[in-house]
Amino acid sequence: MSSTERKKKKIRLLFVCLGNICRSPAAEGVMATVVEKYGLQDLIEVDSAGTSGWHEGELPDERIRIHGERRGYVFDSPARKFRDSDFKDFDYIFVMDRQNLSNILSLATDKEQTNKIHLMTEYLQQYVHDHIPDPYYGEASGFELVLDLLEDACEGILQTIKKKHHSELT
Repeated sequence: MSSTERKKKKIRLLFVCLGNICRSPAAEGVMATVVEKYGLQDLIEVDSAGTSGWHEGELPDERIRIHGERRGYVFDSPARKFRDSDFKDFDYIFVMDRQNLSNILSLATDKEQTNKIHLMTEYLQQYVHDHIPDPYYGEASGFELVLDLLEDACEGILQTIKKKHHSELT
């Protein structure tokens, strides 16, 4: 069997926020759209989770879905809590803010797991922001800011992955 005939292992990305009903499912949806734009949906897989299980099984908050739809996104993955197996199942874990970064880092049991964890804003290309703010208790403008930041960071993530995994993605 030639190398092109072998099924390539997907690069798996997980986006994490607190409740998995606003920021992380939006990041998942934005990233899925970016991946599709570059025709890499057979090579890159995305998912999302929360550090709390408060909203397990619920659809994303209606407000983020409405704001996303206006930009052509579909945010429809049910909320789930981050689990220890996510360290094994995902190549990259992107967190929305420092509190969730701290929460996920505290669950890591070795350097390999720790190295998978990244702050989402590290990948911003146009904006300067130290975290993706939680829009849950805010106004409509907060949801728009979150989407602006996620669109920017997801492009940055994809460019980074394309450089790092060039041979796997061609």
